[in-house]
Amino acid sequence: MKIATFDDWVDLFHAWQKEIGYDSKLLGDYRFEAKLGETPSEIEFGDYRGQSKWERLTEIPDQRVRDSLLHLIVYQGDTEFASVEQQKRLIDSAPSDYDLQSLVKINREEMRHGVQMCYLLANYFGSAGLIEARKLLERRAGKNRLLSAFNLPVTHWLDFFCYTQFMDRDGKYQLTMLSHSAFAPLAKSMGPMLKEEFYHLLTGNTGLQRIVKAGQIPIPIIQKYFNKWVPACYDLFGTDHSSTAHWAYVWGLKGRYDELTNQEPAAKDRLNDLSRALYHQELQGLTNVLNSLVPEGKTKLIIPDEKFHRELGACAGKPYSVTGELLSEAEYARHLAEVLPSPDDELILEGIFKERDWIIPVTHKQAEAVGSN
Repeated sequence: MKIATFDDWVDLFHAWQKEIGYDSKLLGDYRFEAKLGETPSEIEFGDYRGQSKWERLTEIPDQRVRDSLLHLIVYQGDTEFASVEQQKRLIDSAPSDYDLQSLVKINREEMRHGVQMCYLLANYFGSAGLIEARKLLERRAGKNRLLSAFNLPVTHWLDFFCYTQFMDRDGKYQLTMLSHSAFAPLAKSMGPMLKEEFYHLLTGNTGLQRIVKAGQIPIPIIQKYFNKWVPACYDLFGTDHSSTAHWAYVWGLKGRYDELTNQEPAAKDRLNDLSRALYHQELQGLTNVLNSLVPEGKTKLIIPDEKFHRELGACAGKPYSVTGELLSEAEYARHLAEVLPSPDDELILEGIFKERDWIIPVTHKQAEAVGSN
């Protein structure tokens, strides 16, 4: 179908909701509107630092910069729609009404974030942007989403809480880095998106705390889902010594996660590596809190080493263990079978999920908070 305007694309968006089987009644009267916040008026870093931020594509002085900007927006939009496709199967198995409301809130906000990216594509990139916006609705998680993490299955609520703890936290990093963009409409899009993303992270973190406190799912099984999602999130930061990240910084399109507080000159050949290290550090702190809830003498959770089970970077495809030791190929094959989720683990979880005590209830205040949004 040929589309000529953003309104045409909106019709495709509603068709996508039906095609993936998302019950529109769950979304109520939620408005999938574009939202723009505030951003500094001057470019904050890179070769164009101090110049006025670009409000229109025609103000960008180099076609390479425009192409890179399009690439960034397309990839961000692809993740938003993919996450809904990954999570939608959980609607019928929510452990409580609170959890169902949380899932729907997250899904509709991820849809809105996708709409936001397509608003930028349609309104600033002309026919080329509309084509890319249409493609975002044609790809599917599990088949051909642009980043491999968004083709992994989310099969149950432990998966979901790990996803929102780790994947959405990576999203926080990506959105924060884009919030400093020299392209003002993109930078202005990030504030409202980050505000909504905070609830997604909170859902993952509190969900895992509720599971650990309940004590019904064995810690070694929880660990396997950490091992599934964390390496995929490491890959989302991109390759080591990335030239793409280098030029996105030079051109002012994507800053550092700590751009506002880091006074050191940017190590442009290590941007992805340093962001990944900050992410790893944050995950370690969150996991320390989870471990404080594990009874004394019981197995503790760990964050997988950055070398484990990677598909990108210097360690891609190399046989490193969860704790970072280099193994033989045969040892590695056995190790993966031991540390990643298996069909047997899924069967154990299926039995546990039939009981209501596998996760502790939320407080009345928490339930009211999601109900008011």
